[in-house]
Amino acid sequence: MRQTLTDRSAFKFVLLSCCAAFLCETGTPTAHAQTSAPAQVQVGDIAKTLKPEEAEKGAGTPTDGEEPPATSLSEEEEAMKPKAGNLFHVKPGHTPTYWEGLEGHVSIEAGISGNPWTRSGRNFAQYYSDRANTVTLNQIIGSLSHPVTSVGSGYGIGFVLEAMYGSDARFDPTIGMGSGSLHGLYQWAPTQAHLDVHLPWIFKRGIDVQIGQMYGIMGAEGTPALARPFYTYNYASDYIVPFQTVGILATMHLTRHMDWILGVDAGNSTTFGASGNNNKPKGYFGLAWNKLMDGKLDVHAIGHFGPQGNNGRTIVSPTGWVSAGIGKQANSLMQYNADVMATYHINDKMTVSVDGTYLHDDAYGVTTYFSYDIHPWLTFNARGEIFRDNTGGVITEYSSFNSLTQALSNQPFPYYNALPTTYGELTVGVFYRPEFVNKRLSLGGFTIRPEIRLDKSLNGTHPFNQAGTVQNPTVNNGTNNMLWFSCDATWSF
Repeated sequence: MRQTLTDRSAFKFVLLSCCAAFLCETGTPTAHAQTSAPAQVQVGDIAKTLKPEEAEKGAGTPTDGEEPPATSLSEEEEAMKPKAGNLFHVKPGHTPTYWEGLEGHVSIEAGISGNPWTRSGRNFAQYYSDRANTVTLNQIIGSLSHPVTSVGSGYGIGFVLEAMYGSDARFDPTIGMGSGSLHGLYQWAPTQAHLDVHLPWIFKRGIDVQIGQMYGIMGAEGTPALARPFYTYNYASDYIVPFQTVGILATMHLTRHMDWILGVDAGNSTTFGASGNNNKPKGYFGLAWNKLMDGKLDVHAIGHFGPQGNNGRTIVSPTGWVSAGIGKQANSLMQYNADVMATYHINDKMTVSVDGTYLHDDAYGVTTYFSYDIHPWLTFNARGEIFRDNTGGVITEYSSFNSLTQALSNQPFPYYNALPTTYGELTVGVFYRPEFVNKRLSLGGFTIRPEIRLDKSLNGTHPFNQAGTVQNPTVNNGTNNMLWFSCDATWSF
C-alpha cells in the first residue's frame, strides 16, 4: 500500500503545482530490459525505457477496422511463438501446444543510497530505499506465466504467478497472503496471482478481464525494479496509489483509441474477512486514450474509491505505539484516489510525461518525467515533483521492519512523520546497460542506475535526517533538505 492508513479531516487545497523537465543532446533508441512476466493492464506508460513491456501491458488497442483486432488472438502460432523467458524450445515446423507457451522470468536487484548527513540512518519519506548508507538486496522477483492465448472462438486465457523476496517485500505485503511470516530486513511477498481472460463480448475489440491479486494500475512507477526510471520512488507512487489489490479488473476496448476500466477489489494491500480492513468493497473507474496525435500521446484518468480505514478497535502497545483501527466508522469513511497522466513521445529518443495524483483531501502532487535515449545502452532520465501533505499524516516513515504490515493488520506500529509540508523533489540519473557485460551474458541483461536526488521542504518545515520518538513522533528538528546519492544494479531475464 502506497498511502496513509487513516482518514483525517483537513482543509481542502487547490492543486497548483508545476515541475520542470530537462533537456539533453543526441541519442539513439534504446531496447527494453525485461523483467517479470506480463502483469496487470497498465495505461499511459512513461516511456519505453521505463515500463518493461513484459512487466506491464498497455491497455490500448491499435486498430478499429482495417486489421484484425489485437485481442482476437486468431494467429495461435504467433501468439505462442517462443520469446525471452519461454520455458520450452519449440521445434521448427512443430505447432506449439498451449502449455509450450509457459514463461519463467527472474529479476534480481541490489542497491545503496548514500546520505552522509542523516542522523536517523534513514532516508525520510521512502519505502524501498529507506535505509541510508546500507547495501541491500532489494528484490528477487520470480514468475511463472502464460500470455493470453487463443483457445478458440475469439476467447483467450493466460495467467501470472509471481513472488518477491528481499528488503522491498517489507513494504509490499498483502494481508492474508503470507504477510508477517518473516520479520527481518529480508521478507517475502506474493505480488501477482491472477487469471487473465479475453472475452469477445459487446465491443468490437472485446473485453480483457483479470481476476486475482494484481499490481495497482494507478501512478507512474511500478514495483519491479525496471518498471520505473529510478531506484528511488517519487512521493506520490510511495504514498498515494495502491501497491496491490485483490479483485476483478475489466478493460473494455470501446474504440480504436479509447478504453473503459472498471474494477472491484478488497482495498489496498488487503484481502477479505479477517484479513480485510473493513467490510465495504472498493474499486476502480477510469478511462484511457491511447496513441492519439499520430501515436505520440497517451492519456489516462483513473480513480480508486471506497472506505480504506481499519474498522478494528484502537490497540495501544506497552511501549505506547497505537494501531490504525478507528472502529465501525471506518466502514462509511470514503477515500477518493485520483490519477491523471499524459505521456508525449516527442520523437524516437525523447519522451515527456506529467502525472497528477490526488488523495481526498489529505494530499496531492504533480510529477514531470523526461527521458532521452543517448545511446542504445544509455538513457538519461530526469524527474521533478511537487507534493503537498495537508495533514502531516500521509508522509510517514514506517520505522521498523514490520511497521507497515502491523499497520495494515491493526497492530501497534513504530513510525514518525512531519508537520504539514509541501515537498519538492528533483532527481537525475541514467539507465545504463553496459555492453561489455551484456555481450558476455548467456541469459538476460544487466542494468545499472546511478542517480542524484535533492528533496526539500518548500514551506519551512524540517522533516529530514532526524527520527521521531513514541513521545514525539512528529519531526521538526531535522533539516529542510536532503541531498542523497543512490545506485542499484539489476540482472533480469
